[in-house]
Amino acid sequence: MADKKNLLLLFDHPTEPVFMDKGKKVTVFDVPDSFLTDRYRPISNEVQSRVGDKVEQRVPVREISIPDLRIPMSLGRDEQFSLFLPKHRRIAGRLIDIFMNMRSVDDLQSVAVYARDRVNPVLFNYALSVALLHRPDTQGLDLPSFSQTFPDRFIDSQVIRKMREESFVVQPGSRMPITIPRDYTASDLDPEHRLWYFREDLGINLHHWHWHLVYPFEASDRSIVAKDRRGELFYYMHQQVIARYNAERFSNNLARVLPFNNLRDPIAEGYFPKMDSLVASRAWPPRFESTRLSDLNREADQLNVEIGDLERWRDRIYEAIHQGFVMDERGNRVPLDEATGIDTLGNMIESSILSPNRVLYGDLHNNGHTFISYAHDPTSKHLESFGVMGDVSTAMRDPVFYKWHSYIDRIFQEHKSRLPAYTENQLNYSGVSITGIQVDTNGGRPNNLTTFWQQSDVDMSRGFDFLPRGNVFARFTHLQHLPFTYTISVNNDSGAQRFGYVRIFIAPKNDERGQPMLIRDQRSMMIELDKFVTALNPGPNTIRRRSTESSVTIPFERTFRNLDANRPAAGTPEELEFNFCGCGWPNHMLVPKGLPEGLPCVLFIMVSNFENDRIDQQLVGRCSDAASYCGVRDRLYPDRQSMGFPFDRLPRSGVDRLVNFLTPNMSIVDVNIRHENRTVQRQN
Repeated sequence: MADKKNLLLLFDHPTEPVFMDKGKKVTVFDVPDSFLTDRYRPISNEVQSRVGDKVEQRVPVREISIPDLRIPMSLGRDEQFSLFLPKHRRIAGRLIDIFMNMRSVDDLQSVAVYARDRVNPVLFNYALSVALLHRPDTQGLDLPSFSQTFPDRFIDSQVIRKMREESFVVQPGSRMPITIPRDYTASDLDPEHRLWYFREDLGINLHHWHWHLVYPFEASDRSIVAKDRRGELFYYMHQQVIARYNAERFSNNLARVLPFNNLRDPIAEGYFPKMDSLVASRAWPPRFESTRLSDLNREADQLNVEIGDLERWRDRIYEAIHQGFVMDERGNRVPLDEATGIDTLGNMIESSILSPNRVLYGDLHNNGHTFISYAHDPTSKHLESFGVMGDVSTAMRDPVFYKWHSYIDRIFQEHKSRLPAYTENQLNYSGVSITGIQVDTNGGRPNNLTTFWQQSDVDMSRGFDFLPRGNVFARFTHLQHLPFTYTISVNNDSGAQRFGYVRIFIAPKNDERGQPMLIRDQRSMMIELDKFVTALNPGPNTIRRRSTESSVTIPFERTFRNLDANRPAAGTPEELEFNFCGCGWPNHMLVPKGLPEGLPCVLFIMVSNFENDRIDQQLVGRCSDAASYCGVRDRLYPDRQSMGFPFDRLPRSGVDRLVNFLTPNMSIVDVNIRHENRTVQRQN
């Protein structure tokens, strides 16, 4: 019987032939001659014996009859793969189905070995990753970080060249990390470049890739796509990204991002990625300033879409919101109500196979990415592939991502603005009041948070093909903050023990002009920092919570898949949950950068009634701890309230400031975020 962990070796060195050695423990797959490609089959003995004496482990591959791979193989091995392209989504869905339908791990290993040298390497990585995450017999496996196997998606091509040289010339024990420069995509002449540390952060881009891995658009097995509140999660995760991005803009003396409201206007911002695709052997195309979108007619991609199509889909979605219902494919009305309306809209706007009517409401979000990513070559006249907006692992690098998603969020907010405001009764927790809040860093002044720069090393060796083995480290600079602790004083006057759901948000106090923000604007900039359940004994309670325990983030080790660190014991339920934990916002980006003189913010804490909010289910393991943006694997979303509650709707009548919004179970405190322009080395 095959060891399922050997399947993970198929992610190593994605463009090398499958029979080449893999893993820290030198391992080779004994590939049947019939599985080899035409180039290597005639010289099978010669190529399969290359590693020779160094082999520590051999993995036998059983010869089986292979399913029809013509559809997955229709995408060339040296082409770019994009989840936003309908043709590519169908191809990926077919390969996922093939992997999911294999009866055993042995059969899955055989078909994966056969497919690996025949299908596109990025398509293979995506489809096998989705299958391993969703097959019952492989769910405990730890997927390697996408940045380890495809470093070209995350690193400047000049750094890749230096890393190849280091790997080829220097023995593993003597290799030095290669530093990724901080300012390689633009200069200070471009104001947008002040946000480089957010847009080009490895952890943020990995979060976006992994989220779409956990929540795929398409598969014939509907259960892979139809996860609890999936459409609402699509809305909320991206809404929070925009809220965080705007806080970072305030941290760099920039105004909030302007939505891309008119699809026929030029895109003011240019973007030059300075990266090469190692799979396609092409540079990622740039987009020049003031580029306009054009109708797409790319025969090879089966794309023939007009800007007018996007506008029609948008108008129909707005019409549905204003009518309060959507029409499904059978002509039935599906209400856009308080409970499930946002989930229906999320699936419809994205859109996934869960859309109630793709013919009527189209594929707005995905096609927006596609239009922008092909703006430089809409008819394939120059045989150029898509830009970074066409790939979920690179899209967040481009300033236009945030303009596009601000536009998408406006549609969601139109729906939210039509829902009744929360009443004081819905917000209050009778008998429970917050009497004090304080935030402390070690040795720092109360209610002051500090950020700085940190340099960390990440091993990229799995993605360096046709080179000597051994670790190859990239050293990147990222934002970091001093860990902090919330101290919350809560009074329970009920005379009995009760349970509360503690909800913590932060938002800038003032707008870009320095004026105090109205709650109508401020609510859309509320960043969720944490959410947790606590017991409230009768009388006064003191609750302490560390920033590292956040329900939004995952630690550095899980973002970059240092999988031997903090690893649960083999075979435990905790280990089964461990891989899902690759989905989560990186902890080093929990709080905005702030300003040297301090960015004035308001910290909001609410204790809601857990009896109203609870979902009765068993949450084993550690993967519920990044549930805010990612949900919990094979479980319901662990909160009955709408995502973003209590700020997901407009405030009740007469409330114009946050202070007027408060009920006794809420409290606010002014917090200053100060940035120190110093760089420290991460201590592993």
